[in-house]
Amino acid sequence: MGVIILLVAALAAIVVWWLSKQRLMAKPWLEEGALGEFPGTGASSLPAAKIGLGVFVAVVASLFALFLSAYVMRMQLADWRPVPKPTLLWINTGVLILSSAGLQWAQDAADRRDIGGIRAGLYAGGAAALAFLLGQLLAWQQLRSMGYFVTTNPASSFFYLMTAVHGLHLAGGLAALGRTILKGRAGVAIQELRSSIELCAIYWHFLLVVWLILFGFLLLS
Repeated sequence: MGVIILLVAALAAIVVWWLSKQRLMAKPWLEEGALGEFPGTGASSLPAAKIGLGVFVAVVASLFALFLSAYVMRMQLADWRPVPKPTLLWINTGVLILSSAGLQWAQDAADRRDIGGIRAGLYAGGAAALAFLLGQLLAWQQLRSMGYFVTTNPASSFFYLMTAVHGLHLAGGLAALGRTILKGRAGVAIQELRSSIELCAIYWHFLLVVWLILFGFLLLS
């Protein structure tokens, strides 16, 4: 139970930190700024898309916290048989780190108004994300070849469930990334493109943190 509490606290701390970085927790009545910031009204000048992403991240973090809570409690029972962890999972982890780094590269390039750097970062991040998903499918294939299927035992069921849900969220992020790449090819204003890149980068970093936590729990089991 202590581990579960620490996990939930860690995820909550990450969400609170992100919200504070985006000024969602600021007190506008105590601040002075440009007219666009609506001082004294309590209204936020933060784009609605970023607020929506913050709420979505909080919901997804809660979902994975519930998964891990159930995982920890279920593994205490006698019928739990740990699943071997394919070496490919370590490679996939490195690939996902590279994907997140690619999105950060694109965001930094957007700050510099470097179109070439933006495209390189987006393409690199997207390609690495696709490689990660392919690697996860190959890891599943390795487990099936060893006789570990979804219904083999509770441990394998949790493994397939958690990695599948994480993969689905990453696939959804790839759809948003694809739209961002199309915006860049269409020559939209750099400010609009920068906002889309920032949202993608935030989501990628979040999914990387989620995967590192999931992978850590899978190894500890």
